[in-house]
Amino acid sequence: MMTQSISSGSRSAHGSAALTLYGYWRSSASYRVRMALNLKALDYRQYFVHLLRDGGQQLQPDYLKLNPQGLIPALTHGKRVLTQSLAIMEYLDEVFPDTPLLPGDAEGRARVRALCGVIACDTHPLNNLRVLKYLGREFGLKKSARDEWYRHWVSIGLDAFERMLANQPDSGRCCHGDLPTMADCCLLPQVYNARRFECDESGWPHICRISAHLADIPAVARAAPENQNDSE
Repeated sequence: MMTQSISSGSRSAHGSAALTLYGYWRSSASYRVRMALNLKALDYRQYFVHLLRDGGQQLQPDYLKLNPQGLIPALTHGKRVLTQSLAIMEYLDEVFPDTPLLPGDAEGRARVRALCGVIACDTHPLNNLRVLKYLGREFGLKKSARDEWYRHWVSIGLDAFERMLANQPDSGRCCHGDLPTMADCCLLPQVYNARRFECDESGWPHICRISAHLADIPAVARAAPENQNDSE
């Protein structure tokens, strides 16, 4: 059974269709979308889909009807069902344009999307739960070896992200300028995971500076895994 909690912003979904997020408290992709929803001050309901309980609730028939991939998150907006965190965040930006998460210029949007891709397309997919479980199940890798795999690929991804931030005039207090964008919604959850796996952060001064700034934003802090009601 999925566990329900409520997370409130200051604005409803234009007073119309309700928003419901299906995710998991420690899921990076769910964390991204929580940040986006909170930054936009949208009211939404959460249902927690436990990745480790009941053989993985994301693989149970009730959730597969919602998202045939069996991945989280999924977001419903009324009768609409949205999947893939990047697509969800772009949808939110188009439907709820206040507090935009993409810059107003084409070049800026391309830069933010490229930064998102480093995390969401090239780093996180190598290290999500199903990959780590497969490495153990099919190749017999012990936890220590899986953790080293994780650190290797995260370090490569965040090293590249750091270089993309360094000495760039568009980098500010956040990844692009001084206000959070989708790039920040992707970065902070990956940093959270990097710290959980004890990655070496010494080569990421810009990433660490931006992450510290983001963590001080109340809307972002509310999205953190430890601030969810169903953290087990």
